[in-house]
Amino acid sequence: MTKKKAFRHLLRVGDLTREEILHVFGRAEEIRTDPGRFRDRMARETVGLLFEKSSTRTRLSFEAGIHQMAGDTVFLGGESQLARGETIEDTARIMGGYLDMIVIRTFGHDRLERFSRASPVPVLNGLTDSHHPCQALSDFSYISRIFGTLKGIRMAYVGDGNNMAHSLIEGAALLGVDLVLATPTEYRPDPQIIREAEEKTLANGGSVVWTSDPLAAAKGVQVLYTDVWTSMGQEAESTVREQTFRGYQVNRELVEAADREVIVLHCLPAYRGKEITAEVLDGPRSHVFPQAENRLYVQKSLMLFCQGKE
Repeated sequence: MTKKKAFRHLLRVGDLTREEILHVFGRAEEIRTDPGRFRDRMARETVGLLFEKSSTRTRLSFEAGIHQMAGDTVFLGGESQLARGETIEDTARIMGGYLDMIVIRTFGHDRLERFSRASPVPVLNGLTDSHHPCQALSDFSYISRIFGTLKGIRMAYVGDGNNMAHSLIEGAALLGVDLVLATPTEYRPDPQIIREAEEKTLANGGSVVWTSDPLAAAKGVQVLYTDVWTSMGQEAESTVREQTFRGYQVNRELVEAADREVIVLHCLPAYRGKEITAEVLDGPRSHVFPQAENRLYVQKSLMLFCQGKE
């Protein structure tokens, strides 16, 4: 099957310009407030979900979003021939011949890059070890809706310098957010990603700063964000990580150091009593569950954008 439509891949937040991100956010808000306008936008299209990692929110939000726009989905987990040694490139060509779009959730980011180079249809990153762009873009969209702006918003990320941290760094640099990341020194974000972000802040405003002090990072911020200490594939390190990250918990002390109107975000799943206390997660400053719901609207918008649908 020959695919002739112009399209885009989304592998990381940095693949987009500031203007493109704001366009996606604007359409996501239209989708949220008037979903009926978009109910046929993916009619007669089929999207493949190739997931080599477990998922709740990413799978559900993509599948629901596709179905709500009259499309269909095919899910492939560990049973695909990739698990038996078929090459990534061959898999991409075959899947692209059957499908109109592919969402991938995998381990090494290089696997996603190889797949996208061979794919004749749009490929969206549903999470890799290095980046989680759909989550970060959804979160910045949600922050913008709550505060009415992103320019000058003060945000702290506390925890592991992981894929979530990397995508938040890239987004903050493009959107003018003042982001402070507090992680243990040995788990700090990729220095190259921080350097690239610092260059972009010169044009877009905002700032990206790293520290090892979570209390200093939280001081006066309007957004307080955390993620799990042990990501998928790192389970063997969990005991060591829990010891190292013990002082990087989002708790009452950090919330009280932040702005009085701070919102607390977490990309989930959450482990109460580890990276965040139950008191904070279930408390009045938590926006974690409406934050998760926003994935549906932004990912619908991203799919339409990557397909070149205006």
